[in-house]
Amino acid sequence: MKKLILSLLFIFPSFASPFDFVILKYRSGDWYNAVDGVKNFLRELAGRTTVDTLTEPVELGLADERIFEHSFLFLNGHVPVVLDEKEKANLRKFVLNGGFVFANDDYGLDESFRKLIADVFPEYKFEKVSYNHPVYHCFYEFKDGLPKIHEHNGNPPEGWGLFVGGRLAVFYAYESDIADGWDYPEVHNNPAEKREAAFRMGINIVIYSLTY
Repeated sequence: MKKLILSLLFIFPSFASPFDFVILKYRSGDWYNAVDGVKNFLRELAGRTTVDTLTEPVELGLADERIFEHSFLFLNGHVPVVLDEKEKANLRKFVLNGGFVFANDDYGLDESFRKLIADVFPEYKFEKVSYNHPVYHCFYEFKDGLPKIHEHNGNPPEGWGLFVGGRLAVFYAYESDIADGWDYPEVHNNPAEKREAAFRMGINIVIYSLTY
């Protein structure tokens, strides 16, 4: 599968444009705590794949119309996500027009995020992502689904998704904390194998967003 993806990245010229990773800013939360980790991740993405990658993330709020110039949004934090009506409308427009959102529960985000998804996409089901879904196999293999990266309360990790026309449009990492694994080792004291799993899962998420 990895060779197939690498071939696709060479075959299709549209994939040659630089991949830009947008960190969503929101007033209610600490979205900024993952910036260093995202920079580390983007260096890994650039070094391990043929994806032409901008190694500095873009930081935008959902009220900013420039989000529609991008295709990948990252939402992260410890505290409830609160959006106003314009931000909700732009989130809906972004997703329904082909955009991809990766949300990372940094422990404390869950209740507000699920409510947000229900409010913004009432006609779509938010459900667990099957272990055989391509997001777990498109570059690296995760036969047991989402890896557990940072321990908060002992609960198992779960990957949740919002599917639009069969496309996984929103991927939510619950009780895993992928972004903690991207940070510098001394920040969270995650062992090397956990950090490796976090980088690998992040690469899968990006590759899926670009190819499916």
